[in-house]
Amino acid sequence: MVAVSVSELEAELSADERAGLELVRESGGIHQSDFWKELDVSSRKGSRIVESLVEKGLVDREDTIYNGHNTYYITPIARDLDFTLLMAGDMLSPYIGEDEVDPNSDAFSQWIMNLAYEE
Repeated sequence: MVAVSVSELEAELSADERAGLELVRESGGIHQSDFWKELDVSSRKGSRIVESLVEKGLVDREDTIYNGHNTYYITPIARDLDFTLLMAGDMLSPYIGEDEVDPNSDAFSQWIMNLAYEE
């Protein structure tokens, strides 16, 4: 089985699926009964969009009761994170975990030098 990244999956989404995924991510979670209304699509089309996003592993859906009706609560699934952007060689950016970084510090200078000499 070939592993497909989240970004590759997202590139293959229809415009409606992409809008639905963004809605779920921006809201942090949404009831399906609100989802299709927010997207301004029919409940049937909203259900199909959610089913497609669930099948692709981009959102999670669980049964719930909302305003006295059975529905689903849809939540985003974490995306692939690329930590290489924080690395210079084998050094983690000195900005991680620090409130303030002194640009004249040895740690910052060494990190910049490693970044500059990477291939």
